[in-house]
Amino acid sequence: MANNYDVIIVGSGAAGLYATINLPTKFKILLISKRELILCNSALAQGGIAGVYNSPDDDIQLHQNDTLIAGGFKNNLEAISVLVSEAAVDIENIIKLGVEFDKNDDGTIHRTLEGGHSRNRIFHHKDATGHELVTKLLDNVVRLENVDILENTMLCNIKKTSTGFSIDTIRDGEHISYNSHYTILATGGIGRVYEYTTNSSIATGDGITFAYEIGAKIKNLSFVQFHPTAFNNKQTRECFLISEAVRGEGAYLLNSNGERFMQDYDERLELAPRDVVSQAIINEEKRLGSSDFYLDISHKDSEFLRNRFPMIYKNLLKQGFDLTKDRIPIYPCQHYLMGGINVDINAKTEIDGLYAIGECAHTGVHGNNRLASNSLLEALVFARQAANHIISSTEYKSDEFEDYDFTYPKTNVVIPKGIRTEIRRIMQKSYFVIPDKKSAVEGFERILEIRKMLTTGEYVINDDYIEAKSLATIAYLILKEVI
Repeated sequence: MANNYDVIIVGSGAAGLYATINLPTKFKILLISKRELILCNSALAQGGIAGVYNSPDDDIQLHQNDTLIAGGFKNNLEAISVLVSEAAVDIENIIKLGVEFDKNDDGTIHRTLEGGHSRNRIFHHKDATGHELVTKLLDNVVRLENVDILENTMLCNIKKTSTGFSIDTIRDGEHISYNSHYTILATGGIGRVYEYTTNSSIATGDGITFAYEIGAKIKNLSFVQFHPTAFNNKQTRECFLISEAVRGEGAYLLNSNGERFMQDYDERLELAPRDVVSQAIINEEKRLGSSDFYLDISHKDSEFLRNRFPMIYKNLLKQGFDLTKDRIPIYPCQHYLMGGINVDINAKTEIDGLYAIGECAHTGVHGNNRLASNSLLEALVFARQAANHIISSTEYKSDEFEDYDFTYPKTNVVIPKGIRTEIRRIMQKSYFVIPDKKSAVEGFERILEIRKMLTTGEYVINDDYIEAKSLATIAYLILKEVI
């Protein structure tokens, strides 16, 4: 019985933690973290949480309209309605859970502006909102006696059973299986399918891959967001992000000639949505024949900048740049996924008992481009939706659990070296900001070969194999939509 749970939650970012908190303490819950608990994309989020809460000059219709415009009107209206109307509840909830937001001199919560927003509605904790949110949620989760937590545990397999699910994991090289009535996938994004990304090392699309393999519908995986202002240091795969909020506070984008250029592409200038700005940079690069671009906010008060963006200021100093004095080299970089495991407004997939929340899920709220700071909000709102739906569900209420016998080939053969590097190179060339159709067609054929080799060959089932198979599957699903 020790390995049987009412709910298994895979992923310890904002979505997974908040779902855990919103489930009743009578439920026995297993929370699985791929690496250490704090390592997740949520903790890297700089900007903040968008929402209408105690805002006299704002309303949910304006928030909905901004979300629709940014998403190219390819959003799910029902899902957006849930997002913007439930925002106040979840913002209030996390404040009660200990999350602290920056305050004005009069004690009211400060809201900042970001690209695509018509109002100042971004709640933030300086420029490290994600870290503040995750650490405070985690503080609450670790105190729950009904929750078992597994760190450094790799999801290895999922099977649907008559009583819910059986899940196989690898920890310290050992396979251990667990059963549950309900499973919530909160496994994050797919950034490591690209050569350069703002995502942490765990973002290899594992949850999406396993959901796909057991028959869940995957939708709009080609809706990939490229953030226009990643620090331009092509020496490392993980790129440091210069938050959207820096432009919200008045930063200029400059081309290789040191000139502002957004006026030639969009009337919203630097505050146009991310896809518009990223495409403008690529087109400006083609026009001038140079990939040198800069973000400049040195015209603002230096003390204000150091207080408002302490993390960005500190990290840039390590790279030899002073945010208060220097132009900061930037370039677009893979940042976020709008598509994923398709779910309804309760975060439920088409497979009974299976839910998906956070970046691995496709709720439809973002359309084809995410509005800044809607991601942490989506993680919170739909995590609570999932928890509430499980509470009200009558699908699996018994104490019976079916075991699944996971067996794997007995082999010492490991996957060939360089597989993941090749996948990243293909994706960077064929589907970056402005897709290259010819490269996408050629790349898809090679991805097919790689994925077939991994899924039909007999290899040691370890972390390297699982992540390579996930990346191959993600690349396959993205390019399949593109060609």
